[in-house]
Amino acid sequence: MDTETEAGTRLHGGRLVARRLHEHGITTLFTLSGGHLFSIYDGARAEGIRLIDVRHEQTAAFAAEGWAKVTRQLGACALTAGPGVMNGMSAIAAASLNQSPLLVLGGRAPQQRWGQGSLQEIDHVPIVRPLAKIATTAVLTDEIPGLLDVAVRAALSPPSGPAFVDFPLDQVFMEGAEPLAAAPPPPEPWRGDGASGPDLSRAAALLAEAERPVIMAGTGLYWGHGENALRVLAEELRIPVFLNGLARGCLAADHELFFSRARSTGLAGADLALVIGVPLDFRLGFGAVFAPDADVVAIEAAEPDRRYPRTLAAELYGALPATLDALRDAARSPEADVADLRNEWIASLRRLETERREGERGELSDPRAPLHPMRIYGELARLLDRDAIVVGDGGDFVSYAGRVIDCFQPGCWVDPGPFGCLGSGMGYALAAKLARPDRQVVLLLGDGAFGFSGMELDTLARHGVAVMAVMGNNGIWALEKHPMEALYGYSVVADLRPGTRYDRVAEALGCHGEFVQTADELRPALERALASGQPSLVNVLTDPSVAYPRRSNLA
Repeated sequence: MDTETEAGTRLHGGRLVARRLHEHGITTLFTLSGGHLFSIYDGARAEGIRLIDVRHEQTAAFAAEGWAKVTRQLGACALTAGPGVMNGMSAIAAASLNQSPLLVLGGRAPQQRWGQGSLQEIDHVPIVRPLAKIATTAVLTDEIPGLLDVAVRAALSPPSGPAFVDFPLDQVFMEGAEPLAAAPPPPEPWRGDGASGPDLSRAAALLAEAERPVIMAGTGLYWGHGENALRVLAEELRIPVFLNGLARGCLAADHELFFSRARSTGLAGADLALVIGVPLDFRLGFGAVFAPDADVVAIEAAEPDRRYPRTLAAELYGALPATLDALRDAARSPEADVADLRNEWIASLRRLETERREGERGELSDPRAPLHPMRIYGELARLLDRDAIVVGDGGDFVSYAGRVIDCFQPGCWVDPGPFGCLGSGMGYALAAKLARPDRQVVLLLGDGAFGFSGMELDTLARHGVAVMAVMGNNGIWALEKHPMEALYGYSVVADLRPGTRYDRVAEALGCHGEFVQTADELRPALERALASGQPSLVNVLTDPSVAYPRRSNLA
């Protein structure tokens, strides 16, 4: 019970947690019921914070990260002690690599009984610490508000990421003093100062002279609110733009300077690459996607911990809008002859882009049964609104989607990111629809990925969250089966049960189900699912012989 004294209001620890969350703008807390968290639940009810309970703690943490990805605001989850926190570790790791601002609240065995063998007693902090911006324990009830303030600021400061605080059972049930001061306003680092100095001058000089510049932007651009500055930079200086990760949609897919199919040619042919908010990791061939003699300029909100795998011409660190504006101003408009060469460069990429898009038409209308994954996306694209949110969870099936699904606004494409953890999609989609209830939210998942979090269809049904899931059901682990057969001539542990009626599983869990075996059945099934007003699963049998074409660039 909370009490009033002459010294001020005293609140139980869970109420202190919830009140501070409310002050920091948290409106939704994802969780799975656990006794160590009861007082936090009580506080959340009192403070008007919505509780969304799921079927596995991994989903609670992925949902909190999904909330952050879709809103660019802090996402929050509460995981009970011991196995609850451990079950959330994959999502915490994903958030770390995705730079997603995530607040994880953990239950914890009682402080006064620590070391005596209480239920689910384990020290989470040293386990979580390598993955989090901060990991700490509120060993006294009075510490709770201040520790949450520190954790929130850490999670939102660049590079953003997960923060972890756990609460001993006794301390979170005890009373503590409510702080006299309200929570400080959340940091908005993108409004700060941009890069300056010699590296900015060098980057501007290279940009002014470049004949074939490109912009390669990624997730950091999205977190840094840099999309408007990027568009103006690209338009004024005539620079083609390629996007990956959460940057998809930061320049609309139908903008004249956006390219996707011409990416390998554009990056390899560039004489200058502005790499904005994306590491030179396996997705960029560890820097080898650019020509050896190309100048590469790294632009980030904060200096990364890792060394770059190739020599850079310049490194610019600071708030992205201010940095990109300063670079544009300092580079000035190109001379007439350089401008002509840039326009020729853009025209050549546009011809290639158009040619490759035309070359996809056959796959997009492929009549085979079981279906080619591209046929699914050809039909789906016609039904998606411009602001639809598309969530990917799978291997080859989602790789095809990443190639052909176009995005037109920031926050409309959500995938696991470089950690590549399957099972993230249900949580991401749940959060996306809760955060953006008026938009279409479509989850694309393989039958393999379904096995990690398929029971969350129950969560969608219980909470009335009308996500449409579209499954590519080929009965194999395609991302592993095809490469292993290419290497060894055989594959092992790469097969699933073919033709499983996952749509019936969806129906049993309270959702709308559709089963598609032929191309002619696809469009009506998608339309019925979208119109159902319920969470739905469209189970599409896809051709297991289809392998996504990829290079061996993982290591």
